[in-house]
This record gives sequence, C-alpha cells and structure tokens, in this order.
Amino acid sequence: MFRSTALRTVARAQAVARRSYADVATSDVLKLSLALPHETIFSSETVTQVNVPGVSGEFGILANHVPIIEQLKPGVVQITESSGSIKEYFVAGGFATVQPGSTLSITTVEAFEASAFSAEAIKTQLAEAQKNVNSSDEAVAAEASIQVEVLEALQAIAK
Repeated sequence: MFRSTALRTVARAQAVARRSYADVATSDVLKLSLALPHETIFSSETVTQVNVPGVSGEFGILANHVPIIEQLKPGVVQITESSGSIKEYFVAGGFATVQPGSTLSITTVEAFEASAFSAEAIKTQLAEAQKNVNSSDEAVAAEASIQVEVLEALQAIAK
C-alpha cells in the first residue's frame, strides 16, 4: 500500500516538474499589434524591439520576452522595425501585453507620431497648465496636473 502511494506521488511530482520548465525559444521575431479604439496602427507586424513607458519604468521588449501585462503612462513607444528604422509614437497611457510566442499587444486610447508635435506649442501649453496647477478650484487643479504630466512627456520627444 505504501509503495503504490509513494509511486503515485513521485509520478505526479515529476509531471508537475516537467510542466514548470520554460518552453524552448521558438521565434526570433516579435509580432506587434498597436491598437486604438478607432484605428489599428500595427497588426501583427514583425519588429525587432519595442520600448514602452511602463508605470513601473521604461523597458524594452524583444522576441521571447517573458509574458507580462504592464500599464503604460503617457510617453513614447519606440518601435525598431525589422529594417532597422525607428518609429516613435506618443501614447496617452494604456496597456502592453506580452504573450507567449513573442506577441506584443499595445492598447491605448490615443497614439500620435512623435513628429506631429511642435516644441513651441508644447512649451506654451505647459506654461499655461503650470499656472493652473495651484488653482483653488480642485477640478481646474486636477486637470492642470494631468496636462502637466502629459505635456512634460511630450516635451521630451518634441523636436
């Protein structure tokens, strides 16, 4: 009786141990999907690397990255295409999900090419928003605080 129970326990433990090892890397390419509610910018496009502005810090994603879900803060998503060219998009926040099989999905409410922004316009709007941060009206102060966060992130990429 003891022997058969022990053998079943060992067999189950071996099966669990076998399942816990990481799968062998199957792909050297990263498939990117970048989607907005009203538009899909990338749909399973093959890319080399994607850098994202995560809430826990900025980080790069390559093929065979460990599966994660990360909330994005306002900032730049930098995409290195297979050809070596780099595209930059400003996102207002969202989520990045890395799935097994080297698939990255980024969902965001808004995304704009970084080249679409004027450094002068951002500077002017940032100065105005900073004036309103200390407003006695809580709604105005809260809105200004959000504007400052977004505009400071934009200012870092505006050329």
